[in-house]
Amino acid sequence: MKGAVAVASSGQPAMGTSDLTKVSDVSSPAPKMDMQGMEMSSGEVKKIDKAAQKITLRHGPIKNLDMPGMTMVFKVAEPSLLDKVKAGDTVKFSAEDQGGALVVTAIEAVK
Repeated sequence: MKGAVAVASSGQPAMGTSDLTKVSDVSSPAPKMDMQGMEMSSGEVKKIDKAAQKITLRHGPIKNLDMPGMTMVFKVAEPSLLDKVKAGDTVKFSAEDQGGALVVTAIEAVK
């Protein structure tokens, strides 16, 4: 068998290898995920319009949409999502772009 061998000295990893002894802080909780495996964003319910099936949220960054925090109106994927929350609730939610419309696909009140 022929090939290159990387040799490290002084406990330092060889160039091109990773130091597997370094582990990130496992005591910090993983980001909250929804049923689809997407990271959930934080927000506050400002208004609910059940007739139009829309919710106004003041939210932090939405990573999967590359969107900064702001207040905006979203459609909801299912009208029953609006029954889970009320104006003033702090929430975790998931949203996605569905044909150019931003749609809340999951939402839950944070206690």
